[in-house]
Amino acid sequence: MLNPIATRLEHYMDLLSSRQRLVAGNLANADTPGYKTRDVDFNFEFMSAMNGAASPDPSIVEVSGLKVKQDGNNVSVDREARLLAENAIRFALASNLMKAEIRQVRAAIQEGRGG
Repeated sequence: MLNPIATRLEHYMDLLSSRQRLVAGNLANADTPGYKTRDVDFNFEFMSAMNGAASPDPSIVEVSGLKVKQDGNNVSVDREARLLAENAIRFALASNLMKAEIRQVRAAIQEGRGG
């Protein structure tokens, strides 16, 4: 079993992966009439993940407050591009933290073997 920090990082990375799929889907449907932008309630899901109550499938919500085009579509390519970039940075950070956790576990195992 992973340590608590690694477990939380795993949940966080799963959440980022879910968001990445939604953002990609939003971009793929940017020209689909009537399509409504979808996302996860990131703050709620993040807090759940950090409290150890992460859901394997985060709740998907329709994003409100976006400008709706005449065809009923409300995808903002600028918003989605920003989320892709933000998500990539978060995933890279989480990945580096996970690598550091794995290095610590390896070091502890090596130390336990007598070097």
